Amino acid sequence: MKNIGPHVSASGGVENAPEAARQLGATAFALFTKNQRQWVSPPLSQKSIDLFKERCVNYRFSADYILPHDSYLINLGQPDDVKLEQSRAAFLDEMQRCEQLGLKMLNFHPGSHLKMISIDECLARIAESINIALSKTQGVIAVIENTAGQGSNVGFEFTQIAQIIDKVEDKSRVGVCIDTCHTYSAGYDLKTDAGYESTWRQFDEIIGLNYLKAIHLNDTKKEFASRVDRHDSIGKGFLGMDFFIRIMKDARFDHIPFILETPDESLWADEIKLLQELSK
Repeated sequence: MKNIGPHVSASGGVENAPEAARQLGATAFALFTKNQRQWVSPPLSQKSIDLFKERCVNYRFSADYILPHDSYLINLGQPDDVKLEQSRAAFLDEMQRCEQLGLKMLNFHPGSHLKMISIDECLARIAESINIALSKTQGVIAVIENTAGQGSNVGFEFTQIAQIIDKVEDKSRVGVCIDTCHTYSAGYDLKTDAGYESTWRQFDEIIGLNYLKAIHLNDTKKEFASRVDRHDSIGKGFLGMDFFIRIMKDARFDHIPFILETPDESLWADEIKLLQELSK
């Protein structure tokens, strides 16, 4: 079976996230370790850290299947040097919070060039940002999420992600999270049988399946190659149910977390149950 769960709320403290995931029948989950709409948040209390770890043990959530997400404010490819330093400081803080919580991964959107610098320069800044954070932390893997290519976001082509990884000094501490909505919207055909196999073959040839650390499992409200990021509930969008049946049966992904970022929270428990049944 696959390990599946949603991005749950950590409102009131990170220690509440494992409880929220347990109530949904999840075996994996994502969370924000701080307020994602603020640059600076109070440090984690020792009480919150201890309770988070205790509940993960009690509810049998392994750190292998917990995928924290950083703040959406952070842009590690930021063209402005002052704002870049602000993003790098915030990213380091997020990595350090993961360290404190005993987590192994931090998922993040790579960044945007904002039409002010070249894509290559933006990718180089992202890699440099990762190197800085890795040099000041231990054990936590920086997990790059592919994007839909909306606006000036980079990381929508596998070659761009590979270019970032190529410049990361410690390859053991960098990985990739594939978002299925983003992938389809970026122009990789996950929907058809042939397209599904071609997409993963390209990923392996360009990046390497060994770098795949997680999957964000979402349907999409927008058509193929739209370059628009709009998630939909499982089986209700353009990807369709056949895709989810296919990926749940794919043994290559048995040992990574599947995180739902589907828009209707009221469906999460049912979506988890359905996907778990499909993965048997």
